[in-house]
Amino acid sequence: MKVLVIRFSSIGDIVLTTPVVRVLKTQLNDAEVHFATKDKFAVLVESNPYIDKVQVLKEDLGEFIKQLKAEQYDYVIDLHNNLRTRIIKTFLGVKAYSFDKLNFQKWLLVNLKINRLPNVHIVDRCLDTLKPLELKADTLGLDYFIPEKDNVPVDWLPAEFQKGYVAYAMGAQHYTKKLPLRRMIELCDKINKPIVLLGGKEDFEIAEKIHEFFQKPEQSEYETGLAELGKKTTIFNACGKFNINQSASIVKNAQYVFAHDTGLMHIAAALKKEVFSIWGNTIPEFGMYPYRTKFTVLENKKVPCRPCSKIGYAACPKGHFKCMNDIVFDFYLP
Repeated sequence: MKVLVIRFSSIGDIVLTTPVVRVLKTQLNDAEVHFATKDKFAVLVESNPYIDKVQVLKEDLGEFIKQLKAEQYDYVIDLHNNLRTRIIKTFLGVKAYSFDKLNFQKWLLVNLKINRLPNVHIVDRCLDTLKPLELKADTLGLDYFIPEKDNVPVDWLPAEFQKGYVAYAMGAQHYTKKLPLRRMIELCDKINKPIVLLGGKEDFEIAEKIHEFFQKPEQSEYETGLAELGKKTTIFNACGKFNINQSASIVKNAQYVFAHDTGLMHIAAALKKEVFSIWGNTIPEFGMYPYRTKFTVLENKKVPCRPCSKIGYAACPKGHFKCMNDIVFDFYLP
C-alpha cells in the first residue's frame, strides 16, 4: 500500500506531522509512505526512517502533479488542506483524508474572543485523519532525526559552554511572536546560565546586542563582584551560524530550552527537552504547545486583545505590545 502525506510548510508544522507518518508506517501492512513538501523544507524529513520517499515541490505545480500521478498512490493524507493541495487531490483521483483546520473557530477566537476550539492538541487532530483507516494514535510524541553529519560536537562551542548550557531559540517568523530586545536581555539575566542563542541570519544583529550586554570587562574586581552576586549569564551568538539540523543538535544537548512559538520549540519537544515556551500574540489554546514533553508556558493572560492573530504581525496592532512587554518570567532553574 502506497500513501502520500502532504505538508508543504513550515518547520514547526512539518515536525508536528511526524506522529502521523510513524503510525502509517508501523500500523499499515507493507506501507510505503511518501511525504510531499517544499524544496526548502525537505531537509526536515529526509532522515526520517518512517518516510520511504520525499516528494519535493519546487516551482511548477503541474509538473509536480505529474510526478505524483506516476506513483499511483492508494491514499492521500492531506495535512495542509489548502487550495493547492485540493488541486493535487483532484488530479490524483484517489481516496484522500484531510486535516480540518478549524478556520472558523480560529476566526471566532481571534476576532470575537469566543473559544469554540476543542481542547485537543493539533497533533492529535492530525492523527484523527487516520481513523477511517482504522489506525490508532500511539503515545511516542514527535520525531526529529538529526543526520550524523549535522551533529555538533561539544568542542565546537566556547569552553565555558562545554559543561552545560541553555538554548534560547530567539527567532520567530513574525515580530509579535518574539520578545523585544530589552525583554530578551531580562530573560537571559533571569536564566543566569551560559546561553546559546539560536536563530537565523536575520536574528544575528539582535543576538549580538544581547551578547554585548553581557560582555564582561577584563577587570578582576568586576568579575569577582559578579561571582559574588552569582551572575553566570554568558552568551554565545549562534544565530545564522548553523543549519536547522545543527541547531537541532545544539538543542538536543542543552540542559533546558527557551523558545517562542516557533519551529525550534517543536523540535525541542521532539527531542524530549524541558521547554519554556514564550507566547505573545498567539496562545497555547490554538493547540500548538509543546507536545508530550515537560514544558512551562510563559504568557501574559491579562491582555484582553490576545490572540490578535492566529499567525502574527510585523508590529503590535494596538501599539502597546503588552502581551510581551508585561509578561512575567516566572520560572526557576536549579
